[in-house]
Amino acid sequence: MGVLLAASGLDLLYAATSGPSLLPEAVLLVVGLAAVLWPAGRRPEWLTPQVRTAVPALLSLLCTALALLAPWETLFGPGEAMILLCLLFIAVRHCPPRRVLACAVLDGVTLLVMPMRYFDPGQDEVLGFAVVGLFLIGMVAGLAGYLRTLDYRRTVAVTETRRGERFAIAADLHDFVAHHVTGILVQTQMARMMAATRPDELDPVLAGIERAATEALASMRRTVGVLRDTGPEAADHRPVGDLAGLTELTERFAAPGQQVTLHRDPALPDDLPHEVQAAAFRVVQEALTNVRRHASDATEITVSVRHDHDHDRLEVRVTDDGRGGTQLPAAAHGGGFGLVGLTERVTALGGELHAGPRGGGYGWEVRGVFPAAAVHKSWRLQKS
Repeated sequence: MGVLLAASGLDLLYAATSGPSLLPEAVLLVVGLAAVLWPAGRRPEWLTPQVRTAVPALLSLLCTALALLAPWETLFGPGEAMILLCLLFIAVRHCPPRRVLACAVLDGVTLLVMPMRYFDPGQDEVLGFAVVGLFLIGMVAGLAGYLRTLDYRRTVAVTETRRGERFAIAADLHDFVAHHVTGILVQTQMARMMAATRPDELDPVLAGIERAATEALASMRRTVGVLRDTGPEAADHRPVGDLAGLTELTERFAAPGQQVTLHRDPALPDDLPHEVQAAAFRVVQEALTNVRRHASDATEITVSVRHDHDHDRLEVRVTDDGRGGTQLPAAAHGGGFGLVGLTERVTALGGELHAGPRGGGYGWEVRGVFPAAAVHKSWRLQKS
């Protein structure tokens, strides 16, 4: 900034030797310096990049026209040239896409015709100044264009990161909070039915409702914590699960009249990737939630976790014998996004997800298969 002000002061000294050219040059320099140096935080809304770059250039062209028509000589100095180069930089980097070319060309042409104030258009000096001007214009425009490209790439990266984070948080809310809330709804309906016939057995059901509500609040609190935490450790606060949590998940799921059985392969490796364990946990969680939503009449629910040594794969299977009977309100049935999100999670790990009716005419099965040895590259990219 100091160099720019000093060069502008030198321009005023040059203009003072030309007599009447002092006032136009002073106005031009004041307008140009204001366009370049006006603080961004105090800049009015009407002072857009296109206004900042176009108005001083038009004033400079007017000064050039006056110099060509007036009977006196008008000098041109380094301050005005530096201002125009700064405005060219602003035009290329900050002007809207539809205005950037016009503003940049206007600033560049204005800079190239400045020597005509002192030299005749046909003189060699004009050609020499034009060559130097083109070189400076190319350097400034190239640097500004490169920085504009970096700004665009950063904007795209930030947008994609935020979008991915929103998807992840939405999946967490669905996987954990919706699971607990569905359980609260089912147990509340059960408590209402038992209040008239078996009031002495209400306490375990009410305790289950309290526990599910507490867990839902904890999951919600952790998810909100992810939204508030912008540090690199934010991912550690995201609600996750693993194969060790399947025991508690299945034990707390069963409603009166239901039996949930967990079959866990004793030979299951202990060093499975955490991403694989978390995805397997969510497959079971979503499958159990769907049983509550769509097959509350199920009496036998089986969760199987085994390791396929031949292909080094983890297989998770959830089956039920429900016939589709449910008493939940239509609004509680979900929008079908659970299996879509699960499919994305499983395929990101290089696995497969299958959901469909069992053989025999009734019941449902959800099966997820994951590579147990390595995590798929696209998942690592999503987590990085």
